[in-house]
Amino acid sequence: MGTRVNANPEESAGACYTDAGNIGAPARKNREILRDALMAVGLVNYPTEWWHWSYGDRYWALATGSSSAPYGPCAFPRP
Repeated sequence: MGTRVNANPEESAGACYTDAGNIGAPARKNREILRDALMAVGLVNYPTEWWHWSYGDRYWALATGSSSAPYGPCAFPRP
């Protein structure tokens, strides 16, 4: 995929960005496959991290223009 998961921009020279121009052709193709598969089912990518995808949270709502996020904080009963 061109970098390790959780690589930061400094250590990867920006290759962690989803559309980075400084990754090899095999990594680019793998990212395209990942992107196409996840976008087809409604997930959105956080563009500074090729591995970071969201569905139903507040970032997803912002990226899709949804008026709200279907998933939010959960309250768990105290034991």
